[in-house]
Amino acid sequence: MKAITFDHYGDPEVLTLTDVDEPRVGPGEVLVRVRSASVNPVDWKVVKGNLDGVLQTVFPAIPGWDVAGVVERVGFDTPEFTAGDEVMAYARKDVVQGGTFAQLVTVPVRALALKPASLDWHQAAGLPLAGLTAYQMMTRLEVAAGETVLVHAASGGVGILAVQIAAAMGARVIGTASEGNHAFLRELGAEPVTYGDGLTERVRELAPDGVDVVTDFVGGVLDVTRAVLRAGGRHGSITQPEVSEAGGLYLWVRPDAAGLRALADLADEGELTVPVAQTFSLANAADAFRLSQTGHVRGKVIVEVSQQ
Repeated sequence: MKAITFDHYGDPEVLTLTDVDEPRVGPGEVLVRVRSASVNPVDWKVVKGNLDGVLQTVFPAIPGWDVAGVVERVGFDTPEFTAGDEVMAYARKDVVQGGTFAQLVTVPVRALALKPASLDWHQAAGLPLAGLTAYQMMTRLEVAAGETVLVHAASGGVGILAVQIAAAMGARVIGTASEGNHAFLRELGAEPVTYGDGLTERVRELAPDGVDVVTDFVGGVLDVTRAVLRAGGRHGSITQPEVSEAGGLYLWVRPDAAGLRALADLADEGELTVPVAQTFSLANAADAFRLSQTGHVRGKVIVEVSQQ
């Protein structure tokens, strides 16, 4: 099969289109024929070796954790799925080696859910990692209807989904973004504020008594979070482990089939959509990584692996 591989750490130039053996399907796994995969910032960080102290990499490795595709076959004792099922997954494994930028990938059933009918292949591939990050943040912070939630980096890959999920939970959402993204955030159900100097004051104008929940998807905003959070409020971050020392939640997203099913339900109920910024072929996956590295993308960067 064709796959994108890297045999040493580095920039996207180390990524090559390679012929590799098809993966073996273990018990409790399914083999997925990949239609689309999504590039997340963690993908190019893995390729650069930034997570070498946390995750073991076995070279040559196939990167990628997001996938949407069709079940090719199932392993032993896997009654949850059958060949032909249209599925999606945050397919992170314990070792970086058999990732999703390939024609075929194995996925444990604990990470797999049926693809929502309302999303196309590209949108479904862009949902799992970012969607679960947002969903797990909101649920673990116990966001409730009627509360006010501040989303830092609301127009980013995770923030876009966090805004929609919080709104679907019945919360009032304030989202930080550049002015060029304000109209877009209003369409998603957020009240936008411009990030940068004076952010604390701008948030306080919208929520004079403070906000109930703050979610940080960008980093470097702990002082603002503390300044706008009401007494007894909750906050979390996906970028700063030290947030736990300030009474907050540090979250590293986990694969979770039940969470994916909840996200699929939100999508099919019209509460959640996944904007796609740009699509690349598998052969041009390195260009997709480069675009993600710019940090100036509104929506998901997708690699189309197959059209059937």
